[in-house]
Amino acid sequence: MSSSASPTPPSTGPLLETRHLGRLDPGGVVELLKPTDFVLTPGAQIAITGASGSGKSVFLRALALLDAPATGQMLWHGKLISSEMIPHYRTCVSYLAQRPALVEGSVLDNLQFPYTLKSLRQRRFNLPKATELLAQAGKEPAFLQKNAQDLSGGESQIVALVRTLQLEPQVMLFDEPTSALDPQSASAVEHLVRHWFDADTSRAYIWVSHDPAQARRMSTRHLTMDKGVLQLEPQR
Repeated sequence: MSSSASPTPPSTGPLLETRHLGRLDPGGVVELLKPTDFVLTPGAQIAITGASGSGKSVFLRALALLDAPATGQMLWHGKLISSEMIPHYRTCVSYLAQRPALVEGSVLDNLQFPYTLKSLRQRRFNLPKATELLAQAGKEPAFLQKNAQDLSGGESQIVALVRTLQLEPQVMLFDEPTSALDPQSASAVEHLVRHWFDADTSRAYIWVSHDPAQARRMSTRHLTMDKGVLQLEPQR
């Protein structure tokens, strides 16, 4: 956690809010994300579907502050996110891509890697917690010693997910995390996400998917994206 950031306050209001958040293409001409107002509240399980190129990933990456917005503002627990808040924000709001990026070495090396980052040096790797998360995905303790380069696509995604969930983020942004996985691996990822979510009612997530059945299964609210416009459907 950044020493310049104060701890995240209790979740008595929206976790994350955007006001007219927009993104342009690298040339600064095409609107990839139309100005968007959006509120993410504690306990939210939101799925977003839409055609390829509709702006789903653009929106998620903007929320994760991986790509700078062209317009608008973002608030975390009601406060505008300043540049000095970003390291702390990224420990609270995590993005999981479709294809995981693992470091060389073992599964254990990958799980320990985040704690070498400046923003997390005050925290310590918790082996029992990591082992328990792996168990939720059906992996035995011996899996920790497996070489990351020998992992299947499904195993790699499970490692990437456990590496993130062990840090106990308050918000997860899932960018089609199972689209390249076999059904068994996809089911393990879904189970692990539900386990993380159910452990704390103040958490929330957004799940981007091309699979309507999965979107229904993993959400209580379904939104759609079309040509950079987020359609805010009524809650059910």
